[in-house]
Amino acid sequence: MKAVTITVIANMTSNYSEGLGNISTVQKVVRNQRSYAIRSRESLKNALMVQSGWYDELATTVDGAVQKAVSEVKNAATCRALDAGYMNTNVKVAGDKGKATYIRKSSFFLTDAISVDPFADETRFHNNLYLATIEAKQQGLNVQNSADKVGLMPYQYEYDKSYKVYSLTIDLEQLGRDDNFNAEAPKEEKIARINALLNAVRDLNLVVKGNLDNAEPIFVVGGISPRRTHYFENVVHMKNGALQLTEDLKNKLAQGFHCGFLEGGAFTNEEEVKAVLKPQSVSAFFDRVKADVAAYYEGK
Repeated sequence: MKAVTITVIANMTSNYSEGLGNISTVQKVVRNQRSYAIRSRESLKNALMVQSGWYDELATTVDGAVQKAVSEVKNAATCRALDAGYMNTNVKVAGDKGKATYIRKSSFFLTDAISVDPFADETRFHNNLYLATIEAKQQGLNVQNSADKVGLMPYQYEYDKSYKVYSLTIDLEQLGRDDNFNAEAPKEEKIARINALLNAVRDLNLVVKGNLDNAEPIFVVGGISPRRTHYFENVVHMKNGALQLTEDLKNKLAQGFHCGFLEGGAFTNEEEVKAVLKPQSVSAFFDRVKADVAAYYEGK
């Protein structure tokens, strides 16, 4: 079972969990009794789907809850949005007056992007004072004396932007195939889908609370694997600003995989990383993986 698997370190913000009133908190996980900020895999997947263009042909329908529209014509073989998985409880069955529930798992899988360092509580306090001041002038009121009448609203939110690690694995056998309808995309379309997804990872940007994030990889490792798993998930770590160059990382890398690195002082041991791992540039890494994917499908 062949798969593309990559693990990425990127400097990105976290997304938010449920807030309390006008207080917003970032999403976190607990490890070894310490909290680590994350960007959830759901948030990452949505960003990648949008920026790769996989959602461009998305259509929806409602059967109690909104769902992705699925049919014999529009399925995972013909629509990229459905290649990321679907469940539809209202699919018309050909030659049958009834309807059925169809489920198809995603062709690619993501982990949460988890910060390499424990969360340091950074809370930002804001208000809409400028807007309230305009409203006060229009009403001939004083903001301080009539805060409720002019809509002055203080609010606060936690903020996190840190180095985070996440993994992406694409199932090359499942991609572009929909067994619910015995349909399969041509190899050219499969290659195009993976290229679009890898380009989105390479150029990823995120927006949260008005912050525009350049979430491009500063380090990435992976390639085509004989196993459908996040192969490098357990060996890519940072400590005190340094990339951990463990024997396990080096041994896995030597099994036909590649790595890419963005120079610029992201790691305190940048020179050691270049000497030991001999990485390519990030863009060269993605070009190589895309070439390997094309060769895989062309050889089938």
